Amino acid sequence: MSDLIERSVFDAEGLADWRMFLRALHTRYDPGSYAAGLALVAAIGAAAEEQDHHPDLDLRWGHVNVLLTSHDSGGVTARDLRLARRISEIAAAAGAVARPELVQRIEIALDTADWQRIRPFWKAVLGGSDNPRLPDEVRDLDGATPTLWFQETDEHETPRQRFHLDIRVPRDVAEARIAAGLAAGGVLVSDESAPDFVVLADADGNRVCIGTS
Repeated sequence: MSDLIERSVFDAEGLADWRMFLRALHTRYDPGSYAAGLALVAAIGAAAEEQDHHPDLDLRWGHVNVLLTSHDSGGVTARDLRLARRISEIAAAAGAVARPELVQRIEIALDTADWQRIRPFWKAVLGGSDNPRLPDEVRDLDGATPTLWFQETDEHETPRQRFHLDIRVPRDVAEARIAAGLAAGGVLVSDESAPDFVVLADADGNRVCIGTS
């Protein structure tokens, strides 16, 4: 039986510092200085060693990004919830300010009527890896490049837009992001799957999906 956590379970945990999307927990902390950020990363690393569960940590000038997922399970598990709660405690004790509304991830989606036929090529040229749970994507295990996934479409002749961006943001900022796009000259293509994702297009018809799952 899968040990993956459903969104409803995450929501019930009350982890205000964190947002759940793309099979992971995400947050950002403003530690106040680069040195404080480095100390925060070290403290999180020590907690990770204690729990034998290791997040992705990204130290930048002004903030620290944290991503938690259970790679062996392909998503969020109880291990991630436990470590997320501990990281929140560490950050609060250090005086770091949680800014989860600022986290986002980008995937690249390729429209195709036959992803099985073209996926091997993209895996080869990207030097990518398989996702055993999601065979219709190519991922970078090091997290250096966005995931490429293949969205099924009808057969069509070129030219037609083949790539589009999937921008994943927390649910509590998706509405504002969509509104900003519309205000900047975009048009609504579809919101039938909201709030999981909403499709917008620019003035030339190039599409983008803003999603929260």
